[in-house]
Amino acid sequence: MSTRDAMPQREEDDVMRAAGGRARIGLFSGDAVATVAADASIRQVADELVADEVGLLVVGSIDHVEGVVSERDIVRAVAFGRPPEATPVRDVASTRLVWCDITATVDEVAELMTEQYVRHVLIEDGGRLVGIVSARDLLGAYAAVPD
Repeated sequence: MSTRDAMPQREEDDVMRAAGGRARIGLFSGDAVATVAADASIRQVADELVADEVGLLVVGSIDHVEGVVSERDIVRAVAFGRPPEATPVRDVASTRLVWCDITATVDEVAELMTEQYVRHVLIEDGGRLVGIVSARDLLGAYAAVPD
């Protein structure tokens, strides 16, 4: 049900050499973006999150992003009594998407996450989704700065 669209791979060493907050967010866009169809059940989404070892799926496709769904969204839906096999992901996905350009810096994206109160930001290049950056990714960028 989920697909992982191929994205250009970046060398991990590039991230390690990057200058923390001044690094371009594009260094983090090398991983494939996992997607799921809007009519998939939240049970199927939970299975895909586990199988893909990610915390967030794009609902729709790389070319047509309808929303995003996170582990938290699935847990919240189940806690509120939504039947996992019968609830389509479109009913629980977030459609308030926060985007940044591939040329943004880690500091700029960290500020955006704080201002928008989100843990994931979609990365675009020329209007096309090329990656997703998480708060954990940013933490890794700051931790990679040499002493």
